[in-house]
This record gives sequence, C-alpha cells and structure tokens, in this order.
Amino acid sequence: MQESGMEQPDFEFRVDALLEQQKQAWPLAKTNFLGLQQVQSRTISFEGFKIQLQFNPERIRSSAAKTDARSIQQRACFLCANSRPPEQRGLSFGNDYTVLINPFPIFEKHLTIPLNRHLPQEIATYFPDLLELSRQLPEYTVFYNGPKCGASAPDHFHFQAGNHQLMPINSEIEDVANRWGEVLFQDEKTRLVGVGGNYLRKLLYFRSASKEALQVQMNRIRGFLDERGQDGEPMMNLLANYRANQWELNLFPRDQQRPRQFFAEGGGQILMSPASVEMGGLVILPRKEDFEQLTADDLRDIYGQVSINDTDFEELKAKIKQRP
Repeated sequence: MQESGMEQPDFEFRVDALLEQQKQAWPLAKTNFLGLQQVQSRTISFEGFKIQLQFNPERIRSSAAKTDARSIQQRACFLCANSRPPEQRGLSFGNDYTVLINPFPIFEKHLTIPLNRHLPQEIATYFPDLLELSRQLPEYTVFYNGPKCGASAPDHFHFQAGNHQLMPINSEIEDVANRWGEVLFQDEKTRLVGVGGNYLRKLLYFRSASKEALQVQMNRIRGFLDERGQDGEPMMNLLANYRANQWELNLFPRDQQRPRQFFAEGGGQILMSPASVEMGGLVILPRKEDFEQLTADDLRDIYGQVSINDTDFEELKAKIKQRP
C-alpha cells in the first residue's frame, strides 16, 4: 500500500508518520528499531574531528552482503514492490520513488528510497532527485552509495536517508574545510572545496543555493572521474543536506570497495565495509571484537585504501580549477 507525497508541503511530517506506523505494525522493524536502544558506541578522536563507532550486529546483512553479479542474480530483489514483505508500507515521492523504512536501521529514522523501476545503481540521471529529496527532508541526510561503494542492492537504484545530526561530518565540515580544504571553484551562488590532508578521507564539499549550478559541477566532475578508467560508474559516495536555503553536498571519490582487512583471516580480519555512512564518520561494526579493538591507525589505513589516491585527487582538483 502506498500514499502520495511529493507535492505535499508536509512531506517530512508524512514520512515521520510512516516511520512510527511501521515501527508499531511491522514486527521485524519494531524489534530492530527497539534494538537501537541497545547499540553500543564509542568515539575515536582526531585533531579537529572524530569518528563514531557503532556496534550493530543486525547490520551484518549489509556489511557482509555479496554484491557480485552471480550472487545478485540468485536472489530476489528486496527493493522491488512484488518482493517486499506484506507488512512493509510505502509513501510515494512523485511518480518515480517510494519511501520505505529500513528494517535494519543505523539511525532512529532510517529510510530506503528505491526507484519504482528495476534499474541499476547509477547516479548520473538521478542526481537532481537527490537534491530534491534533501530539500524536502531537511531533518535528514540523504545519501547515495555507488554500486561498488556500499550498495547492498547495486541492481536496483535507490537512495537512503537518516537523521542528519547523527553523522559527524555534518557538524565538522565547515571547520574541516577551512583547516584542510582548498577552494576549487567559487562564485556568487556556489562554493566547491577539495578536502584531504589529515581528514583521512578525500572529498569534494559543495555549498550552493542553485540546483542548476550543482548539476553543472557534478557533470564536470563525473566527466573527470570517468577519465580514471574505472569499470562502470566512477566509484563514489554522496551525502546531501538542505539547510538555510542551500544545499551542502559531500562527494567522496573512491579507489576500492572494501579494504584488505575485510578479506583477511583470523585475528587480522576487520569486518568494515565503508559506505556513505562510514565516509561521513559513523562506522558501523557488526562484530563485537572489531568494535572493541579498532584503533585510530586502523582507521587511517582503511580510509586510505578505499579513498581516491593522492595523485589522482591532486589531478582531479587541478582539472576542477580550470575555467569551465
């Protein structure tokens, strides 16, 4: 069952109402959202920022999901309407999307927003929808995981969203950009900063009141990333917020899906599979031993592996700085 929602001024209110209804009426969701009260967390502090660790055993399905083509072909698509549990209700976002609650949550408010057609995870066509969703959900961060960057359903296009205040990057990014950022583009509407240095992750940080300007910059950057020759869509994660009548967007170019520690055996294994949430500073760990033993050096190493390498990032920044 679905309800219409895109043009309603109270869209976010309707989304929150859907969350509460599902938490009460869907036993799986009710159990797992209540389970968030038992989730453990701890903080690893760095100079000028922090990484928040969350021990969340229910997220093992996502962290360890097999996303190779053969595994995808052998399972039903859990984002398609005809494969969803009968208890799962949705709220329509225009004609193209359905807002669902995520029954294996990281956040107190955790949404999955699939396209109503079974098409692969590929952001280029749908980037304006990311911006519009974030505009209509100002209390949420809306995020996109590339098909090889944390998406557990790379065969079905979707976004996710969660409480924006729970992701460390959202309160840090301005200070971080001032400390370690380089302004790559700026005009009266838009500012684009490349951030690297000691922040562990390399990213492009946008602030703009213009959807059109963000689309222009995104097209340019996508073209530059295509030149790296990665198979399929250039590896990336995106986080979008809409506050004070402008968008804040973080784009993380990537080199790897998972670090070598993920595939190690015995005591050397760390079951950390970085996606948008981890790139935003909230690290989800489904195993207790990883939660208890992960160190600052581990994080430096893991982020260093999955983020774009130094040489390519410097080349990317130089290309962005060229006059369009």
